[in-house]
Order: sequence, then C-alpha cells, then structure tokens
Amino acid sequence: MNIISAAIQGTVQGLTEFLPISSSGHLLISQHILGQQQNNLFFNVMLHLGTLISVILVYYKTIIDLILSFFSLIKDVFTGKFNLNKLDENKRMVVMLIVGLVPLFLLFIPLPGDVKNIKGLAEVLSNDKNIVLVGICLIITSILLTLGIKISREKNSKHLIKRDKNKIIINDGKKEYNIMDAIYVGIMQFIAAIFPGISRSGSTLSVALMRGINRQKAIDFSFILGIPAIIAASLLEIKEVFESESAMSAIHIPSIVVGILSSAVVGFLSIKLFKWILAKDKTNIFIIYTLAVGILSVIIGIVELNKGTNIFSGTLL
Repeated sequence: MNIISAAIQGTVQGLTEFLPISSSGHLLISQHILGQQQNNLFFNVMLHLGTLISVILVYYKTIIDLILSFFSLIKDVFTGKFNLNKLDENKRMVVMLIVGLVPLFLLFIPLPGDVKNIKGLAEVLSNDKNIVLVGICLIITSILLTLGIKISREKNSKHLIKRDKNKIIINDGKKEYNIMDAIYVGIMQFIAAIFPGISRSGSTLSVALMRGINRQKAIDFSFILGIPAIIAASLLEIKEVFESESAMSAIHIPSIVVGILSSAVVGFLSIKLFKWILAKDKTNIFIIYTLAVGILSVIIGIVELNKGTNIFSGTLL
C-alpha cells in the first residue's frame, strides 16, 4: 500500500467512524474502488487507533473523570457502600458502560466449521470482494436512523413542559441511561461489529433515541463506549500480526503512520461536526446519504457479480 492510498483510507476512516455512515463499510468500498485485493485488517485496526486518539482528545476530561470514578466505584464495592440507585452521574455512567460492553463478549461464541467464532465470521464478511452486503447494511443503517429519529420525536413531543402562556419547552429526552438502555445499545454495538456497513455510532445512537435518551447524551455515550472496544480489538489484532511472519512482512510503517495521522485529524473534526449537526437536528442528511450509497453499492455489486470483475480495477472477483 502506498502513502497516498493510506492517506485516502485514513481520511475515509476518520470521517466515517463518528458520522453515522459506517467506517467499516466505507473502508471496504474505498478499498474496492482502489483495487486493493485483500482487506488489510491490521491496517484497518491502526486506522481505528487514529480515531481513538481523536475521541480521547475530544472527551479527555470526561475520560479522566470516569477513570477516577471507576476506582472509586471499586472501593465502594469492597467497602459495602455500593448502591446503584444512589450513584453520582459519573459512577452511574461507568456502570452503564460496563453493562454496554458485555454483549461484545458474544463475538467469541464458537461456531461450527472453518470459522472459529463470531469474530472470525466478521473477518470473513470484511474480506468479501463484492460490495452487495455492504450496500444492504448501509440501507439497514439508513432505516435504523429513520426509526431512531422518528420514535425519539414522537416520544419527546408527548411530554411538553409548559412554563407560561407564551412559552412551551419540549422535552428533549432522558439524561441518564438505565440497565436496559445500556444492554440494548451494547447489543447493537455487537451487531455492528459483525456486519460491515452497519454504522456503530449510527446504530447505537438510533437505539438510544428509541429508548428516549437525550440526543447529545446518546452520542456521547456511543463515542465513549467505543473506546474500550477499539482498544480490545486493536490489542487482539496486534497480537495476531506479531505471531504471523507473513503479516509482519506486509507492514509498511510510513503508510501506517500516514493513515493514523490522517484518521486522527479528520476524526477529531468529524466528532465536532456530528455534535453540531445533532444539535441542529439535521441528521436527515445521513439517512438520505446512507440510503443512496447503499442502493448504489448493491447495484454496482450485482453488475460486478454478473461480469465477474471489479468494474473499477478490472480485477477478477
């Protein structure tokens, strides 16, 4: 992989990781257009590390508070002071994050056949040379966003707070997660980890909105929930690469550095952009975009299946 290709894919990763349009789907589409024969999973993980840097830069104060609250929570457990109903905001957030991460362990459920577990199935799907599945998953993302926004608006409009005769304030959703909220969001993150094209941020945001969570609280929780997931996936992949001589020989350090830097910078900007778009209630643009790209990908994929070649690079599927 050359540096220009790495920069392009880093930019795609940074832009799509936090916008609800699926980074995994767009990476596969960009690699497909560039004619990359095999999905370089290690390089993709390095790009995720770049976006990890960006989310830490945006939420570093919150992350520090949550780390301190985590250790305080452990102390409460061992001293018998833990009470779920009396936790402060940060400690409650820590508990909800832990609950939300539990479904990811389902990735290690063993499967029959050549694929060892669900995580292995996800890797197989990510290496598919055709983009029909990606297109279908992008359409699913569009549907999830539509449902999330629609249900959220309906729920919130039913709870109007009247201040006086001239002013009505619309309820903008719950400010705190409960156990079931965190479980549903965690399950959605698990599903998004399997299927390339289902946006992690978009799907988890949609489920939170369906549960009546405030939009800004929902997206903050989604971004922070992704941090330990990215770290765990990166460590597992790095371990596999260092155990494989062929994978080690395929590593191109300059390309990796460029990819990480571009994904980090663009990722930082995309977080700020998404939070602004969410505050302005302009998320319909993502519904239209994912639907359009999804339909186009399905059409191109079907054409390529009939021809037996990649229409961009001319290589055999």
